Amino acid sequence: MWRRRASGQMIQQETTPRPPSHAEPQGRHPLPCRLWGPHAAMWPAGALALCSLILSTTGDPSRDFCSQILNSDVIPGSPKTIKTNNPGVLKAARHSVERFNNCTNDIFLFKESHISRALVQIVKGLKYMLNLEISRTICKKTKHPSLDNCDFQTNSTLKRTLSCYSEVWVIPWLQRLEVPVLLCH
Repeated sequence: MWRRRASGQMIQQETTPRPPSHAEPQGRHPLPCRLWGPHAAMWPAGALALCSLILSTTGDPSRDFCSQILNSDVIPGSPKTIKTNNPGVLKAARHSVERFNNCTNDIFLFKESHISRALVQIVKGLKYMLNLEISRTICKKTKHPSLDNCDFQTNSTLKRTLSCYSEVWVIPWLQRLEVPVLLCH
């Protein structure tokens, strides 16, 4: 059960007594999400983002889920390399491409063709940093088809691939995606 301290910090109400020293217990936590130690204040702000990240990278919402988070190598504010086929990375890449398509005068739509590197950073949500290639498709902008149904150009004169760096900020609790950085050449 969660409760709010006078300071505004959300903490889990304990069901077992805290160790007398109030120090962080060694080994496995009796309650996986209990807040102890110097990083306790960071937990409420990054909890949702961190839980989303762990779920999307492990795909395992196990009973011991919170201890996976507390023992993971993800540090709030520090970028971490993640797999390029991660669902969050793929969604961020698609959002970047849609932004690119809305900002160009090209008659054809572009689509992500390869993601070479992906990082994620926990900052009031998740910030994905992607190195990707986007390529021109056979679909015209005026028809507005789904990019999933668009094949890449095969005509050598119309083929075009761009290398891009994109940063996508995902704020899940507001259902918001922003692309503050999109550089293609």
